Amino acid sequence: MKINKVLMLTALFFTSYANGQTSKQDLAFAKLPVPKANEKVATFAGGCFWSLSEGLSELNGVSKVVAGYAGGTVKSPTYEAVSSDNTGHAESVQVYYDPKVISYASLAEAFFYAHDPTTLNKQGPDEGKDYRSIAFYRTPEEENILKAAILRVNASHHYRNPIVTELLPFKVIYAAENYHQGYYKSHPGSSYIKNVSVPKVMKLREHMNAYLKPAFKR
Repeated sequence: MKINKVLMLTALFFTSYANGQTSKQDLAFAKLPVPKANEKVATFAGGCFWSLSEGLSELNGVSKVVAGYAGGTVKSPTYEAVSSDNTGHAESVQVYYDPKVISYASLAEAFFYAHDPTTLNKQGPDEGKDYRSIAFYRTPEEENILKAAILRVNASHHYRNPIVTELLPFKVIYAAENYHQGYYKSHPGSSYIKNVSVPKVMKLREHMNAYLKPAFKR
């Protein structure tokens, strides 16, 4: 299915170019904003970044989520390179949030409900290390929060199998191409979005309803 996703994007952009709807700007890399004075950042990888970006952006206190690539060794990788599964990177997101509104612990909880953290190198139809589950920490406190969250979710038996999410110290994230940013909202008719991404976002909304921005609350 992973190769089908790549082929889907290739076909989409070939058609868009032919119709004059896609520009070089779409294929250029996005920029990582500098956090505001009142903001912190958190970085996660949980399968396709389209749904994870949307789900976490719906949380109150989150100002921006940037799709990117993290966890590997290749500098400034392209989507095609990451999809080859040879860069060590996983599709990831960087979350900009106000810790006075939402805590890192709440973001971690949302992350573990926003995807299936029990499948190794696999998320639904997408397979490969570029789809693996990773929670990146920047401080010992964040590492402890993640470990506690894993213990809590495992103890709840929400998932049939134990969590296999990697916990890694944050090093760097490279912003993905512009066309990946906000892809969930800009391509609501995509079969992948409807069949794979939407169920993930709905799952996060269900479990994190109290933390959602008013527009997304049930």
